[in-house]
Amino acid sequence: MANSNRYFIVALLVNFALIQGCSLRYSPDNQNLDEFQQRVEAAFRLQNQMTSEIMLIQSDGTDKVEHRPIIHAEQLMENSCRYLNEYATLDLDGQSKSFKLLRQVENSVLECEQAAQKVQNLLKAHQR
Repeated sequence: MANSNRYFIVALLVNFALIQGCSLRYSPDNQNLDEFQQRVEAAFRLQNQMTSEIMLIQSDGTDKVEHRPIIHAEQLMENSCRYLNEYATLDLDGQSKSFKLLRQVENSVLECEQAAQKVQNLLKAHQR
């Protein structure tokens, strides 16, 4: 009987840990899942908006010297947001996402946001 009680307690603890897993916190800011999903979506939208704006300033086909810092910042943004873009592509295609990719998105969302904001600031300064 003592062994069955131990197994029950272990099973109970495992189930409790799994239930607690539903309330995990995400990102460096310790957000709940809904907040984190909204943050990821906002970062994705901002990054896409910045890419579109850069395409507009490059539409004349010239390589203007004043565009080079913006282009460089965009390249850094694309690298910083690569996991987010991979996730979005898989999501749009209806494919499953690995746990590893989800963790990579979680660990890189802040860097992606900051890179997109840097591009946004450079574009604003360029438009003045």
